[in-house]
Amino acid sequence: MSIRRKMILLFVFSLVTILVINMILIYSRARSNLRDMHETQLILLTKQAAVSLEQSRNSVAHFEQEQEKNLQRAAQTAASELGPEWSGVTVEQLADLSRRTGVSGFSLVYRKDNELMIGQSTDPQRLGAVVPQKLDSGSDLPLSVAGNKNVQMNVPYWADSGQLNTDGSFEEQNGFYYDGQRNYMICVFLRPEDLQNEFTEMGPSATIERIEQSDPNILEITGFRPLDDGAVLQEGASAVQHQILFGTYSLKDEEAELQIQEAAERGEAQVSNLFLDGQHYIQSYLPVSPPDGAPYILRMVYSYGPLSSGLEEQMVLHLLIFLFVLLLALLSTYFTSRTLMRPLRQILGKVQEMSAGRFDTRLYIKSHDELGVLAKHINHMADNLDQYTSELEQMNEENRSMREYLESVINQTADAIHLSDPDWRVIRVNRAFEELYGWSEDEVTGYQLPFVPSYVWEEWEEWEKMLAEGHALPSAETVRLCKDGSEVEVSISQSPIFDKNGTIIAYITISRDMTEHNKMQELLRQSEKLTTVGQLAAGVAHEIRNPLTTLRGFLQLQQQTQALNVQHVDIMLSELDRINLIVSEFLILAKPQASIFQNKDIRYVLGDVVSLLDSQAHLYGIEFVTDFAKEPIYVYCEENQLKQVFINILKNAMEAMPRGGGIGLKIIKENNQALIGIIDEGEGIPFERIAKLGEPFYTSKEKGTGLGLMISQRIIEAHKGDLNINSMVGWGTMVTITLPLVHPDGEGGEQPGPSLDSGKDQEE
Repeated sequence: MSIRRKMILLFVFSLVTILVINMILIYSRARSNLRDMHETQLILLTKQAAVSLEQSRNSVAHFEQEQEKNLQRAAQTAASELGPEWSGVTVEQLADLSRRTGVSGFSLVYRKDNELMIGQSTDPQRLGAVVPQKLDSGSDLPLSVAGNKNVQMNVPYWADSGQLNTDGSFEEQNGFYYDGQRNYMICVFLRPEDLQNEFTEMGPSATIERIEQSDPNILEITGFRPLDDGAVLQEGASAVQHQILFGTYSLKDEEAELQIQEAAERGEAQVSNLFLDGQHYIQSYLPVSPPDGAPYILRMVYSYGPLSSGLEEQMVLHLLIFLFVLLLALLSTYFTSRTLMRPLRQILGKVQEMSAGRFDTRLYIKSHDELGVLAKHINHMADNLDQYTSELEQMNEENRSMREYLESVINQTADAIHLSDPDWRVIRVNRAFEELYGWSEDEVTGYQLPFVPSYVWEEWEEWEKMLAEGHALPSAETVRLCKDGSEVEVSISQSPIFDKNGTIIAYITISRDMTEHNKMQELLRQSEKLTTVGQLAAGVAHEIRNPLTTLRGFLQLQQQTQALNVQHVDIMLSELDRINLIVSEFLILAKPQASIFQNKDIRYVLGDVVSLLDSQAHLYGIEFVTDFAKEPIYVYCEENQLKQVFINILKNAMEAMPRGGGIGLKIIKENNQALIGIIDEGEGIPFERIAKLGEPFYTSKEKGTGLGLMISQRIIEAHKGDLNINSMVGWGTMVTITLPLVHPDGEGGEQPGPSLDSGKDQEE
């Protein structure tokens, strides 16, 4: 999708979002305003209806009062014209009085057997009917005096007015008159049908009908009276139905009773929503307190149509405005994007040419806005890229030549080199690798190299762990397998290769064949050993001569005395044992031994060497001072090789002490290692010579070979130990040897048995 389309879509989307949010806010505000307005209008209409209904109810009350006066006047007129006996009054007289007084009719009530009965009446259905002794008004009829014309009454008239029903109809209205001058009471009555027409024009039903006709959105008006606590409800009827005072109640509200109660308690109008059969209405409950009547609640139900239609009109208007603004925005965005995209297309074309490697064309944009600045920078970038491309081509050619040169060096070197990925799968090998191990590059590429013997697997795992941690391993001698299964002694150095983020991406392994080198080293060790034996010969011969002189003297003494002296025999046997020990140690040094590594207590190994050289040390006035640890200190070693090392170091120490003195020997445990220290009191070694010690054929002795210290270092390295020399001219020299400790039951051979004093190992 082009930037132009993205700009248009983004602008349109933003505009639509803003307009939609604006319409939602307008709708919400308009709905709230319209609802408030309609609620206010509904309350106002309800109040107006309440006023109209109160006027109607007042008119009805006034009409009832007038009718009651009419009844009273009619009864008084009848009393003045009728005779004292009811039986003497005719129906025609009563009918004539009805026409003249404007009432529905007259009835004459007389007393018979403690009951009041109608004797004459304009209504034939009333003849012989019994009149109740208690009227609805609560006044008792004068049963005890009815028919006694000699009794005077303070109030000669009782009226029982009819009442307006909830449906707008009226009950019959009756009036009773008795003045004590005749044997009957005059009952004057008005029938409902004679009053209905007049009440229809002024009653609540007519008023409600007029209000509903004036506003078709007013759907129902109902008057409710508060329900008394002691009121008895009819079965199946609700409290609200018993509270209806006037009007209809077809749109029923489940919470009407609660609304009535709240309106009555708060004394102000309540407006709420009403949902019936999926239709939405608004209703109001207005408390009305007439000055001369009981309070009631007026309910008015109003249609929701005006509110929704008002909202629809506003939304349609805003929608039209929205579409008009959107159309203008689209046209504006279209033409603006065309103007902006013209220089962008030029810039895009230039970038495409640059991506194809053409940097010679130039952009010509005259505007000074951001696009003009961008075009200027692109032209400058094209110049730089042209220059950098030429330099990169030159550097690439140089790198290619250097790579070919390095590959040639790697392939021509005598050391075997192979690269492995982090999972030790072979990536590449050189020709020396193929010649040393026998595998071709195609055979091992992508596979892990199976060239580690099982008995050095622990060593290999240790190396893997150190390499994975990012450590480079210096050269170390070990054994590896060739393709044909044969073992080859090699010196291996390994290093991790890192990327720019410091992550290991490969390992490089350099192997050097040490077979011939080790043979030469062994020959040098044997040569040094023979040299050492020759130098020891004089001391050994002197040491042997002393016990032999002792033996000869004791034998001559016994020959002269012709007697065997047991004490002399013990001394001679001791001297013979001493000779045997010296000869045995001398043979061990002189005879080539097989390299058999065993677990040995280093204290006994050094103790044997001290015993061997003790006699020679006495010749030079030198004394060995030992300080060995009390607990055993086991190392995994080849005993004869370590003895050769100790002999070389002690001989050098003795030769450095021409005036005699003491040589200190100390063995301790430190950091899981055996620490052997040898300190002499010789002349010391100059600092500049210490760095050259151990180099082949480097010696300061007149008849020295310069191989003894080198061989000693090789032996210690083969035992995975270290040999360090510290010296100070005029004070002496200290040689420190560290060897790894082993458990006495670990890999190796038997436990050493002889004590420190025996200094004796049997010849193998």
